[in-house]
Amino acid sequence: MQDTSKQYDAVIATCKSLFIKKMSDYGSAWRILRLPSLTDQIFIKAQRIRGLQQNAVRKVDEGEVSEFMGIVNYCIMALIQLEKGVVEQPDLSVNKATGLYEKQVAITKKLMEDKNHDYGEAWREMRVSSLTDLILQKLLRVKSIENNEGNTQVSEGVDANYQDMINYAVFAMILLEEKQAVIKKTN
Repeated sequence: MQDTSKQYDAVIATCKSLFIKKMSDYGSAWRILRLPSLTDQIFIKAQRIRGLQQNAVRKVDEGEVSEFMGIVNYCIMALIQLEKGVVEQPDLSVNKATGLYEKQVAITKKLMEDKNHDYGEAWREMRVSSLTDLILQKLLRVKSIENNEGNTQVSEGVDANYQDMINYAVFAMILLEEKQAVIKKTN
């Protein structure tokens, strides 16, 4: 678990760095996005990853990692939107948005640690393609909840699904990094 915590933090640091750079470039324009719009953006990223995993030919020179980073950041934006609500004009400074980002990461990492304790880090034996499929399944669940105007009978809310997607994406990036390290060692 010690390695997982450090690896998790390293992946999140990379995602957060990209988030901050984009905040510097674009401001908090994402604050106008309603949850279904963010869900659709995450869906596009997950579908792209699935396509990369299934197709031999790539016409855009971006890999899975950048798309998983997008999933992490869009899910965190969605969690912030759930907490703060949608606005008509960008309203967050880089510092304020970064603080909200870190708050959501802390909550999500705690969830990961609790689940890892209970599941014994089973994700380490999974394939990245399976993690991608789980993200897509969570997205379909979120879309269904959104289409039902947030009403559920027995299901967890959209926030738990966004948190799970973040954790699956982080796990996928850890596994991809470990795979690259093995390849470098053998070459």
